[in-house]
Amino acid sequence: MDSVRAMTYNVRVDTPEDAANVWRHRRDAVASTVRYHAPDVVGLQEPLAAQLDDLRERLDGYRFVGQSRASAEAAGEYVPVGYRAARFEAVDSETFWLSETPGIEGSVGWDATHPRVCTRATLRDRESDETVVVFCVHLDHEGREARKRGAELVRERAVGVESGRVLVVGDFNCEAGDPPHDLLASSFDDARAVAPHDHGPNTSRTDFRDLIADWTIDHVFVGDDWTVESRAACSDQYDDGRYPSDHLPVVVDLS
Repeated sequence: MDSVRAMTYNVRVDTPEDAANVWRHRRDAVASTVRYHAPDVVGLQEPLAAQLDDLRERLDGYRFVGQSRASAEAAGEYVPVGYRAARFEAVDSETFWLSETPGIEGSVGWDATHPRVCTRATLRDRESDETVVVFCVHLDHEGREARKRGAELVRERAVGVESGRVLVVGDFNCEAGDPPHDLLASSFDDARAVAPHDHGPNTSRTDFRDLIADWTIDHVFVGDDWTVESRAACSDQYDDGRYPSDHLPVVVDLS
């Protein structure tokens, strides 16, 4: 398989609370950021159905899979996996809930404040016929137990993949050294930890106007059949110096 570029990007849910930073003011910048960095696979966090429609419209070469985290389809945030359709085809995909009942739509796990989900996409490389299995996750921002148990569930599913090269990407709402991160790092490599070249600021968070220092909570984990060539937190800005989201996209080049 040729080299693969993977991205994880929390694009920030569309909410009127963001005032000048509401989605309609930044959707073009988010799409432009993805288009410029040109990932082969991208895991997104937080888009609502309308936001995902906007990105589909602006990123014509990409296809997205995944369900809303809510029990009613299209009623809540998505954690979709996107892929370049010219490079990959989706063989199979599923969304499961990070709870004691992962097959029950809308279920809330442990001490989480919201339903949390993981999307798994099995992608076939059209040229090499090899398989990449991508897990995209968004752990809870408040529930410590939910983050830990959610990470355990994702790790269990990812370790259980029988065929294909595994990527686990997402907003984990925790830093390196925290229990959820270390659970995943016990079975997979944190791309940042093993990358020979790490570029960009020591954070993956912004307040739209400025970077929030020393707060990297967006990670890419890879199986041992990948070689990490580089990793970057991409601090692209637009217009008057604002960031397109309250998270930076993280990009990893793999071979």
